Amino acid sequence: MPNKDSGNKVMDADDIRRAVTRIAHEIIEKNKGAEKIAIIGIQRRGVPLAQRLAKLIEQIEGTSVPVGSLNVALYRDDYATRLVPPSVGKTEIDFDVSDRKIVLVDEVIYTGRTTRSALDALMDMGRPAQIQLAALIDRGHRELPIRADYIGKNLPTSRREHVYVHLVETDGEDKVVIVKQESGERGAQ
Repeated sequence: MPNKDSGNKVMDADDIRRAVTRIAHEIIEKNKGAEKIAIIGIQRRGVPLAQRLAKLIEQIEGTSVPVGSLNVALYRDDYATRLVPPSVGKTEIDFDVSDRKIVLVDEVIYTGRTTRSALDALMDMGRPAQIQLAALIDRGHRELPIRADYIGKNLPTSRREHVYVHLVETDGEDKVVIVKQESGERGAQ
């Protein structure tokens, strides 16, 4: 496994702050305000990004936006075949998703499989009016026809690279790093 602290830093704390602020403004613009919006972060690092977006939207619009946390581990199509089972955390969504505009938030969009899992999980909870996707990093290599509505940074990568997003809330600092994987390793992010 590559060292996720080393590698080529492609975003620092200021870059991440600017990207999240831009995404918050884009969400408000696309939805003509914050009415009926709810933001749901995909665990793990999508959750603090969702909380940051909700806080910014509230500062800009003066309207509180509900925030939730979604664990998609049991919805993944590779759940049974993973060498290391994913941690199954608790989904925390204390509002009705039906008839809301849901903004799903993840730190990296890669193959699209995590997003598909999140869509399945959300549909089991109700029928949102609309589901939008925000990702801090879009690294390409889609395997499913899924695209993000809001992207912090497009980051072309090879499949032989890992993209690691570090956030203050989970890792003690904000940065995005690309690390080349060793031969024989399977790409994760």
